[in-house]
Amino acid sequence: MLPVPRNRTYRRLFQAQVIALTGTGLATVALGLLAHDIAGAAAGSVLGTALAIKMVAYVLIAPVIGAIADRLPRRTLLVSADLIRAGAALMLPFVDQVWQVYVLIFALQAASAAFTPTFQAVIPEVLPDEDDYTRALSLSRLAYDLESLCSPALAAALLSVTTYNWLFTGTVAGFAGSAALVLSVPLPRPVPSPQRAGGLHTRVTAGTRLFLAVPRLRALLALDLVVASAGAIVLVNTVVYVHDHLGRPAGDVAIALGAYGAGSMIVALVLPRVLDKVPDRAVMLHGALLTAVIFPGLAVITAAGAGAWRWSALLAVWAAFGAASSMVLTPAGRLIRRSAGPADRTELFAAQFSLTHGCWLLTYPLAGWLATAAGLQSAVLVLGAVACTSGVLAMRVWPADDTGSVAHLHTGLEKGHPHVAGALPVPGGWRHEHDLVDDALHTSAR
Repeated sequence: MLPVPRNRTYRRLFQAQVIALTGTGLATVALGLLAHDIAGAAAGSVLGTALAIKMVAYVLIAPVIGAIADRLPRRTLLVSADLIRAGAALMLPFVDQVWQVYVLIFALQAASAAFTPTFQAVIPEVLPDEDDYTRALSLSRLAYDLESLCSPALAAALLSVTTYNWLFTGTVAGFAGSAALVLSVPLPRPVPSPQRAGGLHTRVTAGTRLFLAVPRLRALLALDLVVASAGAIVLVNTVVYVHDHLGRPAGDVAIALGAYGAGSMIVALVLPRVLDKVPDRAVMLHGALLTAVIFPGLAVITAAGAGAWRWSALLAVWAAFGAASSMVLTPAGRLIRRSAGPADRTELFAAQFSLTHGCWLLTYPLAGWLATAAGLQSAVLVLGAVACTSGVLAMRVWPADDTGSVAHLHTGLEKGHPHVAGALPVPGGWRHEHDLVDDALHTSAR
């Protein structure tokens, strides 16, 4: 296991993350059982709609929170989000209509869209040392992977002695525990964002415009689409392939998903030492390349008519997908940290959270609809093409030297603002070059 950085505030925040993730995992299992009780055979459509609502909440709410986060005490924002999530989970066992499920899911996920980017923006300020921050990113990746493995097992153990409604109680306890841990430590004050001309729309879109203006972050968005293409195939179609194509029992679905998580965890454990010697760009682009190489192999497996070897091959492919995804996702926070100062960091993490889930909102339906309408192999080929194209795009837009100095255009800043000092006035703003770590808002790189 990776050593936890020796920082009391970070340790409490990491514990809060783990407890909240455990509660979320219990809720995922309980929600499926609740949907079956309410909708019966239509439970799949209810869960599919709930998943779409989750993604829409993430895409829409996160940028709004990023725009106003610097005006709110961070601890208050994080604790309020946890309490809203706990309240929504507490009410779920009492619903008896599908629309009520949708309303509560939106409330819960909107609170998560407020909590997660704010939490991510706090960590680099709590851990200013880059080695500590890199370990924190790996630990966070491990926490997500372990949750996907352990929460279903914990839920199964609890269901052997109680009803699924009590799983929601575990969810409430997880979010309440997270809130208590956040309350127990002081958090850095948010750095006020620079005053920008324009209204709420300008502030809400500032993080996205900054994200799309910086070359390495545009590459990160393309790499997120690579990960989403592979992840959608795994998460949407594992049950179909294992049951219908391989004819294996239900327990093997969990084993296949566990292989995906295991590949991700192994890479997360070794990556901090690798990143000491290898640039982020090389690691992340090799993760995209590995994903692109795996898809043709998966197409061969899905095209094969029979053979016991297909089960072992599937486990290997899923583990490789997990490893490749971790190579991309784990260093992502380092790129964001280097691409903006503290004043813009929450906006940037919020934009990344929103844009990343926009990628999933695209690939989830593709994986499901294509597999249903044209067959699993068609879904593999199309999403493989998306992953390959996105990987090539990332390689092209991310400069090989990645010096961090980019010619860009500031808009929405008044004359005399320190971020446009020495800049040349041009139509629409101020053009100049400087290190991105000190920058505030880039809306048109190069």
